[in-house]
Amino acid sequence: MKIIRNGSMEAQKGPAETFTGDVRLDWQFGSEDPARVSGAIVTFQPGARTAWHTHPLGQALIVTSGVGWTQCEGEERVEVRAGDIIQCPPNHKHWHGATSTTAMTHIAIQEVLDGSAVTWLEHVSDEEYLSGPVRKD
Repeated sequence: MKIIRNGSMEAQKGPAETFTGDVRLDWQFGSEDPARVSGAIVTFQPGARTAWHTHPLGQALIVTSGVGWTQCEGEERVEVRAGDIIQCPPNHKHWHGATSTTAMTHIAIQEVLDGSAVTWLEHVSDEEYLSGPVRKD
């Protein structure tokens, strides 16, 4: 068994190539072969978000605090809150992050396939991020 102690891993700033705004990555982890799970705790400040991306084996997001938005390509934005779990199917183009006024933290869990857990795509423009209705169901 391996225990990663709280505070033992240095937090990182979300890279500008894959995130917009102020994003903090804490507790990034990966499992050893033959397991293939990886994950991180990600905190988005208001207005911050991922770029569009896909995951070869899907992704689970567990919102732990705040309020955020997520959107799948061709669909409307959806509001997510602390306690919500988002399950994204394999190879489904999407983004997620904070709302324009509220920070959001989630645990992201995904599996690695052929050495990759994510394929990063183009940035979500401000227009895309703020356009259209937000579903709150």
